[in-house]
Amino acid sequence: MSLLEVGAKAPELSGVDQEGKPVRLKDYQGRKVVLYFYPKDDTPGCTAEACSLRDAHDELRESGYEVIGVSPDPEGKHRKFVDKYDLPFRLLADPDKQVIKAYGAWGPKKFMGREFEGVLRTTYLIDEGGRIARVIDKVKTKEHARQVLEG
Repeated sequence: MSLLEVGAKAPELSGVDQEGKPVRLKDYQGRKVVLYFYPKDDTPGCTAEACSLRDAHDELRESGYEVIGVSPDPEGKHRKFVDKYDLPFRLLADPDKQVIKAYGAWGPKKFMGREFEGVLRTTYLIDEGGRIARVIDKVKTKEHARQVLEG
């Protein structure tokens, strides 16, 4: 898989959030979106990233951004993660990895010398017209909101 390029039309999202409500990119038409892909709820790096975005949520909203997180975890696990860390944004459940793969956020990874396929921590900033405005593929989990805002 390869990442989408700046200027490309963002693929449509289709899935449900932590409340079982449908999430579609077209519902965000006219607004900017921070679409971030992460491997797994309630793990150290993913928690740090989510909490960074949570802590800067007001600033992100003032900058015109809506935040949507995507991982393969099911909606029930997302709900627990949202409740535990008081996350003010939606998390899309993508257990079949269709959205993850459509955005090129699935591929080879290496951890402790072991190679495997998994979610590549990636963030897309999508403009009001539904186009990729920026790609962040070297995510610093604890500073992720700064990466988005300072772009």
